[in-house]
Amino acid sequence: MLTTIVRKWTGLGVCLILLAGALFLGLLLGRTLIPPQLMISSLLYYDAQNVEHVLIHTERLPRIIIAAVVGAGLAMAGAFMQALTRNPLASPSTFGINAGALFFVSIAAVVFSVQSMMSLMGFALIGAGLAAVLVYVIGSLGRDGLTPIKIVLSGSAIHALFMSMIQIILVMNETGMQNVLFWMAGSVSGRSLEMLQPLFPFMLVAGISAMLMGRAVNLLVTGEDVAKGLGQNTLWVKCAMGLIIVVLAGCSVAIAGAIGFVGLIIPHVARALVGADYRWITPFSAVLGALLLVSADTAARVLISPQEIPIGVITALIGVPFFIYIARKGGAWK
Repeated sequence: MLTTIVRKWTGLGVCLILLAGALFLGLLLGRTLIPPQLMISSLLYYDAQNVEHVLIHTERLPRIIIAAVVGAGLAMAGAFMQALTRNPLASPSTFGINAGALFFVSIAAVVFSVQSMMSLMGFALIGAGLAAVLVYVIGSLGRDGLTPIKIVLSGSAIHALFMSMIQIILVMNETGMQNVLFWMAGSVSGRSLEMLQPLFPFMLVAGISAMLMGRAVNLLVTGEDVAKGLGQNTLWVKCAMGLIIVVLAGCSVAIAGAIGFVGLIIPHVARALVGADYRWITPFSAVLGALLLVSADTAARVLISPQEIPIGVITALIGVPFFIYIARKGGAWK
């Protein structure tokens, strides 16, 4: 038992070291290669007259911080969604949350000609929350109530509905299409820490709450009847998990747009490393999600420099083969 705990803490430490390395490289690499000593000096002694210092503080530092926060949020949301639905393919992108956020961004940009990024973020958060509520309500209809199969079907339906409505809006009016396409691809480029500040407290509280709920989630995934028999109020646990998912995924989409597959891939990697214990899956998912998105953002900047690939394209290139593998593997969720 002690050996297992030591191994898990060691693994978490290794993941944190890898994340630190990814953050370091994210500050160095880009259109302009920054020498390590200059990067370190910019963090310790900022000089507003130095071009490289300004580049690091106004562009690279904000985007790697945002990438880390968004990656952690999406990964934890995905882990909770897979536990709640007991479905290995569950994630914010496959359950309509991203599509709901994009639909409201489309309305804001195309119908109301909203240009402010802060306003678009607000619309995206509302849309993500609405999509999650619709999926839950529709999945709860019928005599059996909420079941894994019904929530998967309702999530797919809501995703298809919102994406169809987005296409209709763009066909009817091309005004603001560039903004919508930018959000659909997913990116942390052009984001500032001021955009993260109003949402970060909510994400922090949701993330800490997710880590504290590990024992309750473990009990729930053993089976609802078993959990009820052991005295758990499964309705409250599910509602708390749903609220955490909405906050983490909704805020992530509101900041960076529709970045897919992070919430699908990372929980499986975390589960492979630490087993089925959500007291460990959740923190590992947070660290690994941050690592994946920071690395993907760095790759997006350097692969075809001086051009930049949307970060959502990088995660899709990784995620699609993984999705196919999980789908082919099949089997019941455990």
